[in-house]
Amino acid sequence: MAPSAAMTELRIVPANEATWDDLAAIFGSRGEGSRCLCQRYRLAPGEAFGNFPVAERAARLREQTECENPTSDTTSGLVAYDGDEPVGWCAVAPRPHHDGLVRVYRVPWDGREEDRADAGIWAVTCVFARAGHRRMGISHALVRAAVDHARARGARALEGYPTRPAGAIEQDLHVGTIAAFAGAGFTQVAAPSKRRVVMRIDF
Repeated sequence: MAPSAAMTELRIVPANEATWDDLAAIFGSRGEGSRCLCQRYRLAPGEAFGNFPVAERAARLREQTECENPTSDTTSGLVAYDGDEPVGWCAVAPRPHHDGLVRVYRVPWDGREEDRADAGIWAVTCVFARAGHRRMGISHALVRAAVDHARARGARALEGYPTRPAGAIEQDLHVGTIAAFAGAGFTQVAAPSKRRVVMRIDF
């Protein structure tokens, strides 16, 4: 389906209310999103990202989102629609659900005293607009919706780990931008690397 010339008002829903076809359309068949399928931060102990095939990553995403199960009270993200067309994805869930984030990545933890097992702290780990629909404000809308989603489900705080725009590399772009998080009310609480910062909103 060709992208809209101009977006209508976005509709954003929990991913369990989306279809698997909608999710597959957002991630596409080429590029970093189609290969990762939002599994980079969910690796279990002993797993390496390159050691399980794309089909397994897709199966895990389908299970995590509970897509096509609108009565489920759990999901791993949000889906944005422009009219009836799926155009964006945001991974938002309790921080400990992102097992790889908790165990492997230093960005959330450097210089901070945090209980990594605290399920009351949620995290946005991916903000992804579908090819052909980028630079249209979708990521900003998804981050704002993630705030409402996490708060409504009992989070005490929500974190994001966006990249600085200058010098960003492709694999970092999925984490969102500082501007998107700032626009949703987040403030910077740490700067663990030259490229990445930690931003947080407490409820």
